[in-house]
Amino acid sequence: MENIALIESFSEFKDDKLIDRVTLMAILEDVFRNALKKKYGSDDNFDIIINPDKGDMEIWQRRIVVADDDLDLEHLEITLSDARKIEPDFEIGEEVSEEVKLIDLGRRAILALRQNLISKIHEHDNTNLYKQFKDIIGEIYTAEVHHVRPRVVILVDDEGNEIVLPKEKQIPSDFFRKGDNVKGIIESVELKGNKPQIIMSRTSEKFLEKLFEQEIPEVFDGLIMIKKVVRIPGEKAKVAVDSYDDRIDPVGACVGMKGSRIHGIVRELGNENIDVINYTTNASLLITRALSPAKVSSVKINEETKHAEVFLKLEEVSKAIGRGGQNIKLAGQLSGYELDVIREGSATEDDDVELTEFSDEIDGWIIDEFAKLGLDTAKSILKQDVADLARRTDLEEETIQEVMRILKEEFED
Repeated sequence: MENIALIESFSEFKDDKLIDRVTLMAILEDVFRNALKKKYGSDDNFDIIINPDKGDMEIWQRRIVVADDDLDLEHLEITLSDARKIEPDFEIGEEVSEEVKLIDLGRRAILALRQNLISKIHEHDNTNLYKQFKDIIGEIYTAEVHHVRPRVVILVDDEGNEIVLPKEKQIPSDFFRKGDNVKGIIESVELKGNKPQIIMSRTSEKFLEKLFEQEIPEVFDGLIMIKKVVRIPGEKAKVAVDSYDDRIDPVGACVGMKGSRIHGIVRELGNENIDVINYTTNASLLITRALSPAKVSSVKINEETKHAEVFLKLEEVSKAIGRGGQNIKLAGQLSGYELDVIREGSATEDDDVELTEFSDEIDGWIIDEFAKLGLDTAKSILKQDVADLARRTDLEEETIQEVMRILKEEFED
């Protein structure tokens, strides 16, 4: 009965850890064999019989009958006198099976058994958890905020599994409180010691792609394909979409009437500005579409260097570059080309002067900062607001004012 009582007490692990009875029995057998090895040096002559249906188990020791004065190995042999106490007709050389009660292993061994069992079940649990989350890497997952720390948010799902959302995987505008539900993708599962660490991300391009699948039925059904996603988390994103069915407008289907379909995705991403464009294998056309809302006049591509010169009218330059250079940066990533903006007609003003002409008075890196915004002539800079330029570049207001003073002197002369 001690065995049955012990098995029943072990069954609590089955309920707590959602482990099936058969697996529990396999772990039990392994644990008991380890205990037998420790006590007797070997488990070869022991049979462990487990009945998963009844939750019962028995341990039987097999020993060879030897003469009373010929006993050498007590755990492998039994004297004829002791054997005949079990069955009176045993003879020398026969095998005797005798049940070993758990209590015979000793109280300390039973305590060690229990600790070993707990350890084995945790190990089994961690292995299952690792496999479970390894299979859903790249999928959307929702969990509740359990603890907010400066560099990480700890989440817990419905099954009590801990998920980590590091600061660098959060959208800059994210703000979480305990109890909030957080949506993201499972980015990776790493084994830290024996315990798996599950990492969630909200900044991954894959997260935006999966949100499209979730919110837009045509994407989920495969009628619309997402060809490429690039994003600056929380700021701006560009998504290239295509459809095999000519009757479907992929951009219209993704955006919806007055942006109704994409609105939920934008809100989930902290009001990230999402541009959806039609994908094409024509590189020049793809660059033109990627630079939307700017209207591109023409594109000159160098396939060898993966460079493209984009010609735009003066009023379109700032739209193409975007705030802080975001638009041109994402367009370059989406198209796979490094984009150089060239203004058409050299500002159409004969008396304007290229900024590079001032290289003896203005440092090269300052000229480069202005060039990133498409400002490569004196008058194009003089038309700008100092505070706005300071916000859009890495330059101090004093530096910009000094540059403007130098440029003004040129025209005053």
